[in-house]
Order: sequence, then C-alpha cells, then structure tokens
Amino acid sequence: MDSHEERTAPPVRVLVADDDQLVRLALRLVLDGEPDLAVVAEAADGDTALTEAELHRPDVVLMDVRMPGRDGLDATRELLTRPSPPAVLMLTTFDADDLVLGALRAGALGFVLKDTPPARIAEAVRTVAAGEPVLSPSVTARVIAAATGPHSDTARTAARERARQHLATLTGRERDTARAVAEGLSNPEIAALLHVSVATVKAHTTALFTKLPVANRVQLALLVRDAED
Repeated sequence: MDSHEERTAPPVRVLVADDDQLVRLALRLVLDGEPDLAVVAEAADGDTALTEAELHRPDVVLMDVRMPGRDGLDATRELLTRPSPPAVLMLTTFDADDLVLGALRAGALGFVLKDTPPARIAEAVRTVAAGEPVLSPSVTARVIAAATGPHSDTARTAARERARQHLATLTGRERDTARAVAEGLSNPEIAALLHVSVATVKAHTTALFTKLPVANRVQLALLVRDAED
C-alpha cells in the first residue's frame, strides 16, 4: 500500500462496550486520537452493545468481560453468530480469565488488560481489525492454564476425543501447521520451521479453517490444545 492509499483508507470503526463511563471516555480519547481509528458507538452493557453493533456496523468491538445484565461473554457469543460480525477484542482484568477463555472459544480474537498502555490498545485494535489474534503475554499463561485446568474427567475426555477426531481429517503437513499455529508462530516462522514457502503455509492455514470447526487462529490453537490435553 502506498502513502496515498494509507491517507485515504477509511478508519477502523470501533464500538467500545464497558459499564464504566470513565473507561469508555478514556478509550474514546485514546482511539479517536489515532488518525486511522474512530469510535462510532459506546455501550454500557451487553444488550446495548448488540444493538449498537447492529446500528453502526463497527469493524472492531472492544468488549468488557464483566458488565451488568448481559455480560461481555454472552454478548460476544451472540454477536459472533451474526452475519459478517466485527472482530471482538475483550477487555479484562486478571480475575476474569475463565470468562475470557469462553470468549476465545466463541471466536473473540483476543484480549487486553484494562491497564494496557494506550499505544498498545490502539495497536491491538489494528491487529484484530486485520484478522490477527491478540493475546497479552502477561495473561496468556493463565488462560492456557484455565483451558487445561481441572474439570470433570468425562468432559475433558469428550473434548479431547472430539478434537482428535477433527485433527485426524488433516494431512500430516496440515497437522504440523496446526501445531505451529498453536505455539503462536507467525506464517514466516512456520514456513522456516517446516521448510516451505509462506504461500504454502497460507494454503495450509486456509485448508485448516475449511476442514476444522474454527474461524481464527485462536480457536485453532485451543482445538490443538484440547487434542493434546
């Protein structure tokens, strides 16, 4: 993209959903201060977020996990079942990891802590708008622990068996690509690891999204972890 295209490209449209008015104000100031981002709507609860998303068609929803009434998790699940949904980036604190995991499984592209520096929040919005995941390093380990932590043996066995059945439909190279995605590697890094071209990695990744019940790299990584649990 040349500089003229960058100047004329429309800004990423953002909906901010948080029950704290000061948080919404702070996020609006941060995002509207960026030339390529624009807050088009706000919501203080999940139901309002769904209504505003339908009205304004944002590219990205910054969704607080905990809100009164319909919380961010339920709102995310509903939103991502709609045609052409926006990318969802969860806002959370350390004590909400179990809910964040549910949102990631539902299709949210990632999460950021509310005390993340403003520049990083803006960059996270750009990243999910481009269809890439955002997983804050400081809480990723806790989310993975929640994904593989203690719960009923029957449920874990069922999840593992379903995941393994799905992965069994893949070719060997597709499985290698899926495992590399689960490790958080980028396409160039996967290409170097597997000694193939980036174009080949992209082809394998497209095949994974077609063959497996996943819509993004986060869901793919969780499926692989279920199979290996």
